[in-house]
Amino acid sequence: MASVKEKAPASSSESTQQNGKAPEPVKTEFSKEQYMYWYESMQLQRKFEEKAGQLYGQQKIRGFCHLYIGQEAGSSGAYTALTKDDKWITAYRDHGIPLALGSDPKAVMAELFAKQTGSSKGKGGSMHIFDKSVNFVGGHGIVGAQIPMGAGIAFAEKYNKTKNLCICFFGDGAVRQGALHEAFNMAMLWKLPVIFVVENNGYAMGTSVARTSNVTELYTIGESYDMPSEPVDAMDVEAVHEAVSRAADRARSGEGPTFLEFRTYRYRGHSMSDPQKYRTKEEVEQYKQRDPIEMVRTRILEKGLASEDDLNAIDKKIKGIVDESVKFAEESPYPSPEEAYKDVYVQSDYPFLKE
Repeated sequence: MASVKEKAPASSSESTQQNGKAPEPVKTEFSKEQYMYWYESMQLQRKFEEKAGQLYGQQKIRGFCHLYIGQEAGSSGAYTALTKDDKWITAYRDHGIPLALGSDPKAVMAELFAKQTGSSKGKGGSMHIFDKSVNFVGGHGIVGAQIPMGAGIAFAEKYNKTKNLCICFFGDGAVRQGALHEAFNMAMLWKLPVIFVVENNGYAMGTSVARTSNVTELYTIGESYDMPSEPVDAMDVEAVHEAVSRAADRARSGEGPTFLEFRTYRYRGHSMSDPQKYRTKEEVEQYKQRDPIEMVRTRILEKGLASEDDLNAIDKKIKGIVDESVKFAEESPYPSPEEAYKDVYVQSDYPFLKE
């Protein structure tokens, strides 16, 4: 969905709830279409992930599983600021973004079940969701590996002289990877059309940012490369949309990359095996007071864009979509043993590769 917005001179909500440099507030009048998309998209992600957590407990989903609950404003807010031709890449907390982009929930759920009908044919599981039809290129299990890959995708867009960009998500733990600094340097040197987004939920697995980094205002890391950088209140979908819009405008005009620190929070553990002993229940409840979905719901009602009955109808529809995805996944077959030998190499017309 392309951005549809009108600027007005009034002030907007805060860009960040933590200390840090924030842009001058600008009021954006969003359309009813955007608000309704945000609500439905974030609610789908939330209910899908809650169901995935339940199914994991029943051992219907196995292996690693990292839920996006609490961080939904990042994916949905960025989506309305970009175009359908832009590319998306992220780490292994990767169920929410493809759902925001329009991936079929049945295919995503089937992938979690490791079924043949999954988005990666059951070969990737939770951590390796891909969907070429919506320009989602993963889902990557190695911490920070997607950062130089995101820069490479942006390089391809620039090389092909498109106006498309790549938005690259990673967690606060990945900021300590050396690959980030190499990618930042090259992206600025070549003015690549990439938006780097660190989803700072406060903890790298179970270790707080303050215990792993001398720099706790993570967006300032980009400044050492003269990269435009800013913190974003990523519990507020409107703030996310505005920040990504600014970054996209710079990328498309040839000004190069932007580094955004999405200050967010995950309500569940790092993964389903996380006992969460490193934080208190009170801390989690404090963040839930600014739940991104409830904030959008309140604004929709306050602006008279929809009624309680309208939103309840959306909730009911989403429950049906999630239930249908589970039924589809449960009834789908597992891949045949022969599938292990497929999709390993890319088919090519080069003669020497056919020998």
